Amino acid sequence: MQTREIGNSGIEASVIGLGTWAMGGWMWGGTDEKASIDAIHASLDHGVSLIDTAPAYGLGVSEEIVGKAIKGRRDKVVLATKCGLVWHTNKGNHFFDENGKPVHRYLGADAIQHEVEQSLKRLQTDYLDLYITHWQDPTTPIAETMEALLALKKAGKIRAIGISNANQAELEQYQQTGVVDAVQEKYNLIERQLEQSLLPTTIKTNVACLSYSSLAMGLLSGKITPERVFTGDDQRITDPMFTIENRRWVQKFCQSIEPIARQKNVSVAQLVIAVTLQQPGITYALCGARNVAQAIENAAAGSVVLSQEEVKFIDAKSHEFFGELELA
Repeated sequence: MQTREIGNSGIEASVIGLGTWAMGGWMWGGTDEKASIDAIHASLDHGVSLIDTAPAYGLGVSEEIVGKAIKGRRDKVVLATKCGLVWHTNKGNHFFDENGKPVHRYLGADAIQHEVEQSLKRLQTDYLDLYITHWQDPTTPIAETMEALLALKKAGKIRAIGISNANQAELEQYQQTGVVDAVQEKYNLIERQLEQSLLPTTIKTNVACLSYSSLAMGLLSGKITPERVFTGDDQRITDPMFTIENRRWVQKFCQSIEPIARQKNVSVAQLVIAVTLQQPGITYALCGARNVAQAIENAAAGSVVLSQEEVKFIDAKSHEFFGELELA
């Protein structure tokens, strides 16, 4: 497993990060605690140290599962969680309802202090390696948010600071108040807008980038066919990226790179993760797993290294096929 540093924090983490959104159940058709814990254990056993979670993933469910899974193994984990999506207060802007509760985007100092204590309790730890503002809050000055994060860092409750779902101006405002160690943003071979927005700045200022939705919610795994039927509250039912026509184009892309996957004795999903990790500015690839098999497959991608010719070929194929996708 390759490892890289989170910005200039001195914290080394595996290039594959285990994303635990789906483990929270909400918008993913429910959760299975035992399968989730087994997946976390399998990830750790196969070299993954970076685990990413958030309070909003099931209103604390994901954090509680992670806390149970890493008990006794905390020293092997680089633990990232988030703040800024709250349901204990109505401050900030209403964002969505989850399980009947209104969730607001709010990054005031009072909420951050409350949230960090709740997360530490659910995760059964006394510190967080990386604390990330989940979504940005236009009602709170960024300087106030950053000062609250710096205070937590000084107190030893967090080791590094990250921001997510932020634009260029917001990143620059954070950097005016303190050091941003990482950004967490959506990035995959279909959705590459980050290459023209934040990545030039993060590369220049040595800010790590955690790509989420690295497999486009499974679409790039090579396993979601045009015939696949999504059920329950699975968000992919209404996501325009998952239309049958789009899935046909993605299937063609996967077929075009399959010879390279066979040659390297890896799956298409592993190949996609590996090429994502070799994109300029991408430090870590967050990959969701809900069972042991998925966890092991994702972890193995962290040791796959591609030649520049292979990267260029896969990039070219992604532009060729994904230019046809209707994403909205």
